[in-house]
Amino acid sequence: MRISARADYAVRAALQLAAAQDAGPLKAEAIAEGQGISHKFLESILGDMRKGGLVQSQRGGNGGYWLARPAESISVAEVIRCVEGPLVSVRGERPPDLSYTGPAESLLTLWIALRAGVREVLGVSLAEVAAAQLPDTIVALADDPEAWTNP
Repeated sequence: MRISARADYAVRAALQLAAAQDAGPLKAEAIAEGQGISHKFLESILGDMRKGGLVQSQRGGNGGYWLARPAESISVAEVIRCVEGPLVSVRGERPPDLSYTGPAESLLTLWIALRAGVREVLGVSLAEVAAAQLPDTIVALADDPEAWTNP
């Protein structure tokens, strides 16, 4: 699985907004500076997140961006889907829409399991990530010494 710069920046911006949830709107410039993201690129990402219903915005001197819902109710997966589309697809199709025959028949089960695994890992909330309180199952996966080795 490849996480694009767009998806990474969207999640980082959402986490910046989650951390400032009670502080009022954040200007795009402040988010960009805080995360080391190009302001122009971030504006495009925030626009997609606004269209997707994850953030709200207000223009003006007291304006800026804020999460449309509490950080506890927004998953990392939701942010990525908002800016990139489906988390797992094969040739642009969702795994349940595929079929295979012969020795490749069980490949469908593998793709569906991959999708379920990705959804489980990325199902953590922005609040959990922002507070560095990841579920034990996620921490255990990351702590596995084999996590970044090539099979």
